[in-house]
Amino acid sequence: MTDSLSLLQLYVEWGADEALSPFPMDRLSPPAQPSPPIQREGDEGHHFSRAPSRPAVPATPAAPSPAVPSRGHPPSPSPVTTGVEQATDAARACAARATTPEELQAAMAAFRQCGLRDTATHTVAPQGRVGAPVMVVGEAPDADEDRGGVAFCGETGRLVDRMFGSIGLSRDDLFLAPVIAWRPPGGRPPSAMELKCCLPFIQRLIVLARPRRLILMGNIPVALLTGERITAARARGKWRDISIPPHGADEGNASPAPRVIPALPMRHAQQLRASPTARRDAWKDMLELRKTLEADAHNHDA
Repeated sequence: MTDSLSLLQLYVEWGADEALSPFPMDRLSPPAQPSPPIQREGDEGHHFSRAPSRPAVPATPAAPSPAVPSRGHPPSPSPVTTGVEQATDAARACAARATTPEELQAAMAAFRQCGLRDTATHTVAPQGRVGAPVMVVGEAPDADEDRGGVAFCGETGRLVDRMFGSIGLSRDDLFLAPVIAWRPPGGRPPSAMELKCCLPFIQRLIVLARPRRLILMGNIPVALLTGERITAARARGKWRDISIPPHGADEGNASPAPRVIPALPMRHAQQLRASPTARRDAWKDMLELRKTLEADAHNHDA
């Protein structure tokens, strides 16, 4: 009984909350033509044996064949590609106008060009202190974050607190944010088009938070912010320099250079319960972070 209720709850989260027909229908296929009446031998003279005549349909001119692009000229972009580019440009312009994380949060809450905004419960807000030495970028919001409206709450937040507390870091030392601000329906992975549309927001948030170091916690943050098709398990263990475009007009000149920030990929906190290997890797990454922060403090004092 519990499994059935859980399955129904999953259907509701996916949006399948209304039964239209017990049989699947292919609405893209043309309707089937009615079969001609059966004509028996000797019925040729009866009027009911003749198929009803169809009115003549005037011939329509053949549609012109699609123009073949001339050599050296790229084909015109598809409407889908154009829509994604327009949404991405709108997100970039919207993010550029924000000068604080609070302004950026309000801009994302009013942003309508991404469909995830309409299906999520909340636009998940980051947590932490601007100027904290470490910024943690997590996966897309889970159910707890979607309901609570803040990043790294619930079970995931408690695991993160224990992880960073093991090396003496508290939430005052961290700035926490999800890689995208909206939970996809049913917790599915965000699509490539959704990630491309949301990328300017997390890039601008990194600029506004001003961290010295980044922690990319999970597969999606690692792949999106490094630009590489690589998992967190493969990328973890070593620092990588990533370039963050500023997007803003408050940088002092017309074309500011991208900011280069060291980032440490690591497994997401929810993976710690998966295997002893995940816990061992996480502990090694925590030790690497502590060693790096101690070196940064020594260099700053010197």
